[in-house]
This record gives sequence, structure tokens and C-alpha cells, in this order.
Amino acid sequence: MVQAKKITIAIDGYASSGKSTLGKDLAKALGYIFIDSGAMYRGVALFALEQGLLDSGNLNVSELVAKLPEISLYFTMDATQVLMLNGRDVSLEIRSSKVSEVVSAVAAVREVREKLVDLQRAMGSEGGVVMDGRDIGTVVFPKAELKLFVTADLDTRSQRRFEEMQKNQPSSTFQEVKNNLSQRDSYDTQRSISPLSKAEDAILIDTGSISREEQLKVALELVETVLGHEV
Repeated sequence: MVQAKKITIAIDGYASSGKSTLGKDLAKALGYIFIDSGAMYRGVALFALEQGLLDSGNLNVSELVAKLPEISLYFTMDATQVLMLNGRDVSLEIRSSKVSEVVSAVAAVREVREKLVDLQRAMGSEGGVVMDGRDIGTVVFPKAELKLFVTADLDTRSQRRFEEMQKNQPSSTFQEVKNNLSQRDSYDTQRSISPLSKAEDAILIDTGSISREEQLKVALELVETVLGHEV
């Protein structure tokens, strides 16, 4: 019996655009592994905060680079995907506003990106992976069989993140969330190392205009086109 081909699917997009939601739904539907690369950068940002490497918002880059060998990051692939930082489950901690405020600065460090890109490539080396982030289709897996670029307008993304944060940080305001996302957009698109950009062969999906179910339907149809058969 010939084993069905498993492809690599790269999903890039802006913060809170819904790329992780789509990625998880798509991976579940296909029986693939979902890897949230953004969570990995948040893990490094949490490490930097805990090590006191941020002073008034300014990152001590040289100290962080020196401490990179001390960082162990991996996902558990159980019923729910859990990010482990040096043997500790940090899945909830990395979603705090403090981490959100500094993650883009941490992700702009060349040595951080090099370390995590190596890890991400190793995770997806066998195919059968849906990975989301900011540079998956352009840097991590430039030869991915399917590339998606997910977007939504700033107000839609801000409302999503605001509702998400109300569960754990009810003191957060909509305007604070919107300001943070706007700053992250600037960081992500203007940084010199692996900026957020749409790969030439990526297919655009605007999650602000269609439902979650419709997003998955569109993505599955694209997978079927790549594979040449129904899934």
C-alpha cells in the first residue's frame, strides 16, 4: 500500500489575524502536526524577562545572545500542544501582556531567529506539518508545498486579542491591545531580519471577511489542489 503524501503547509500573517486558529483547524482536519512558531519566540521573550534582560523596555541583546545555549524549547504533542521552556510548561505565561510587549524586539535578534529557525526546520523535516508564524513561507520553509498569508484589519484583530486577554487579564483595555498590535505590526514588517512579508507564491486569506468554518473550507480545497485528490 502506497502511503499518502504529506506536505508542509506554511501560514504567515499579522498578530491576531487568526493564523493559529486556522493552522490548528487545518492540522486537525488533515491529521498533521501543528507548530506555533510564535509561541517559541514568546518562550524566549519570557526567558529574557525572567533573566532581567529588559530594562525599561530596552533589551540587552548581547546578554540574551550569550544565554541562548541555556534555552531549551520544545512542544509536547499530547491532546493539547504545550510549550516547554527548560522543562516547564509556559503555555499560559507566554500569553501575558508583558510578553506581548517585548516579543517583537526579541524576535528581531538575528541569533534568536537562527536558533529557532533551526529548531522549526527540524520539527517539520518529515512533512505532515502545519506551521504558522511571520517568516515560515519566506525563510523557514521557502519550498513548502502550500503557503498561506492570513490577514484582517487592525480593529478586527484588536477585538479578537482583547476578548482573549479578558479571560486572564481583565484589566486590559481595548485601546491598550490595539496600540500593542499596531506597534508589533511596525516591528514585524520593518525589522531588518526576516521581516513579515507575503511570499510571492502565498495565497491570501482575509479572516475578517469569512467565518472560521469558511476559512478551513478554503484551506482544505487548496490542500486538495496541491495533492491532486480529496482529503
